[in-house]
Amino acid sequence: MTPAIASALMPLMRGLDAETAHGIALKALGLGLAGRDSGADDPVLATECLGLRFRNPVGLAAGFDKDAAAVLPLMRLGFGFVEVGTVTPRPQPGNPRPRLFRLTEDAAVINRMGFNNGGLDGYAARLAALPRPMPAVLGANIGINKDGADPERDYPALYAAVAPFADYVTVNVSSPNTPGLRDLQGEERLAAILDAIGAMRATLPRTPPLLVKIAPDLADDALAPIVQACLTRGVAGLIVSNTTIARPPLASAHAKEAGGLSGAPLFGPSTEVLRKVHRIARGRLVLVGVGGIATAEQAYAKIRAGASLVQMYTGFAYAGPVLPRRIADGLAALLKRDGFTHVADAVGKDA
Repeated sequence: MTPAIASALMPLMRGLDAETAHGIALKALGLGLAGRDSGADDPVLATECLGLRFRNPVGLAAGFDKDAAAVLPLMRLGFGFVEVGTVTPRPQPGNPRPRLFRLTEDAAVINRMGFNNGGLDGYAARLAALPRPMPAVLGANIGINKDGADPERDYPALYAAVAPFADYVTVNVSSPNTPGLRDLQGEERLAAILDAIGAMRATLPRTPPLLVKIAPDLADDALAPIVQACLTRGVAGLIVSNTTIARPPLASAHAKEAGGLSGAPLFGPSTEVLRKVHRIARGRLVLVGVGGIATAEQAYAKIRAGASLVQMYTGFAYAGPVLPRRIADGLAALLKRDGFTHVADAVGKDA
């Protein structure tokens, strides 16, 4: 099967509830049933940041493959990088079902999954078993359990466990579906967590770059303290952004469901936060743009707003395995149209 055929078959699963369909898709990916991308990346797409080389700047956001069950098949769809997780120290079932809702009329999704995952031990074992070198850059996204969590203890332990295997590690302090998690974005709590991770990193033989993922709902006056806390504690980048708890006008019957909203309605707000963070950081942090990307034009807009890399999730869930190559090829054409020879040349041009 090819990615195009796999994508063409996806509407057959729309009759299933969203979480069941997602589980089937992950199993199919794990079995290699989505095929492989046969395209080649245009040289204009190659980019170096975080001390890493990316074949292209188009990535898969955390949340799609929480347990690192289909890393290589996902990478083989044409992504330049794949971020897996969020993983927590101990397994947890997450919130009660139903907890994942398609908002088809809005090209959006609402989820209140609650960091459902099988825990660190199995996750780390799967990362360790991956053959090297891999066809794309690997990111690990780490979080805390709903109960019994100690952020200053748990985040450093998670970082240490995945550091031997991941190319970069993301601290998730911005999911709206774990009570109290977003409070960790406050300057003092975030600084304490980053200090604890820094102390752990000083003891490790391998220290992949550290990123922090933030919410799109932060007040403007909260952004500069977050940037400063990251800059003074060895953080390499920010992922902007997670899902939103805001509810713009939506057409779907599921519009009032609790949880984080992703997809098309998030594009504008998340891109504006990205632009603001770029102005504050002034090139001192690598920014990853996430939220509402479903086309090459949207990926390009994120880059011009300040992102060196971009990630998708909801757009991929709707369009299927053809999307990474479609966006990468379209992005290359847009960069060339505007006279850029490298992705980095376009970063922040509209910020």
